Amino acid sequence: MNTENFASFYPLSEGLVTMAYLVSGIFFILSLGGLSKQETARRGNIYGIVGMTIAVLATFLSGKVSNFELLVPLMLGGAIIGAVMARRVEMTSMPELVAILHSFVGLAAVLVGIASFLDPGHALLEGSDKLIHEIEILLGVFIGGVTFTGSVVAFGKLRGSLSGKPILLPFRHFLNLGMVLGSIYLGSEFLHQGHDAALISLLIVAGISFVLGVHLIVAIGGADMPVVVSMLNSYSGWAAAAAGFMLKNDLLIITGALVGSSGAILSYIMCNAMNRSLVNVIFGGFGTGSGGSGGSTEIEGTITETSAHEVAEELKEAKEVMIVPGYGMAVAQAQHVVKEITENLRGKDVNVRFAIHPVAGRLPGHMNVLLAEANVPYDIVFEMDEVNDDLPEVDVLLVIGANDIVNPSAQEEENSPIAGMPVIEAWKAKTVVALKRSMATGYSGVENPLYYKENCRMLFGDAKDSLGQVLSGLN
Repeated sequence: MNTENFASFYPLSEGLVTMAYLVSGIFFILSLGGLSKQETARRGNIYGIVGMTIAVLATFLSGKVSNFELLVPLMLGGAIIGAVMARRVEMTSMPELVAILHSFVGLAAVLVGIASFLDPGHALLEGSDKLIHEIEILLGVFIGGVTFTGSVVAFGKLRGSLSGKPILLPFRHFLNLGMVLGSIYLGSEFLHQGHDAALISLLIVAGISFVLGVHLIVAIGGADMPVVVSMLNSYSGWAAAAAGFMLKNDLLIITGALVGSSGAILSYIMCNAMNRSLVNVIFGGFGTGSGGSGGSTEIEGTITETSAHEVAEELKEAKEVMIVPGYGMAVAQAQHVVKEITENLRGKDVNVRFAIHPVAGRLPGHMNVLLAEANVPYDIVFEMDEVNDDLPEVDVLLVIGANDIVNPSAQEEENSPIAGMPVIEAWKAKTVVALKRSMATGYSGVENPLYYKENCRMLFGDAKDSLGQVLSGLN
């Protein structure tokens, strides 16, 4: 059988292909709904897999796809690489994996845009059809280019290959504005130029978008990476939607719109969780100052160190325990020993709960993913707003590698860079045990007065090792 004409043997009618795409779209919507809760996240993933399988099969059998001898090996190669990466990646590395996958979507949109312009069929278009198609090409290339390089930079920051500190060039806002206006001007010229001149304009727009993507993300501090990841997720969705318009593929348009809109909504939710605006994140960001305490007053008091043995004894006497995980837990890969401590305490009739801040970690839902990997029961994991009122009744509160999300400066210091940011009010618990490697600040660069309060104890060291000793004490 000639693989080039494989689909012509059993082609689906256009109506059946449209119906298959509609069913796929429904599965994608169900997938997003399932992913909104921990309890249904696994089911949401299954819905997404089923929807994509139907979409791929329908596309293959539509009769509009050829060159299978090239396409199938490439798909198999990509599937093998993806499977290997998925099996090897640690949960702590999930944020950078998501970022680099966003970059692939952006690069694909750029390549589809250039290929659509070079397609011989493009030269046959006239009038409004030609104008609309070229606008689609421009948008796809520009959004895709920003997504591609921006995601690569975000990947580098999350991986630690690039500094988490923002790189702020003089007149950076004017540089961004100039690049956007330059792209608009070249885009208007692109719409009226001959083929060769238009191709040059399109390639220049692509180049500008690459530079703009880099410049936007390098200027954003590491503390804003959760918002940046969700924002780039939105960009990748709109880039995919633009590619769908270029390819006249309804499902790609639907899928891109779903990803783009959900990413934008998530970015909005994340910004609300930090009492920030999206514009402030993109063009400002934590860590753009000189660092230091970031507050108007010096921190008074001294820190009180504790030991794993003392923490274990306090936990034995407690009836209410709250655990606040942060990025330090991810770095130490301490989620499994945390699960064992939880089981030990619950076996002694201790009420153990987890408090999750929306921007904890380096990815939206990062802490939820880590706890789910360790099989921590979903019903004891709560959002910040669900537990803040209960904190005065908590006997022992463990802060595992979190800093900014439990910082009282957000409420107590008007001049703090994080002033007004909703935080977990850990200091209201009867006893606080903060696990940290050192007294270094978090990604915001803001000192935390919590560590100097009378009811706070510092347990220094690697969180996994320290908690392992605590678990031994409990046993």
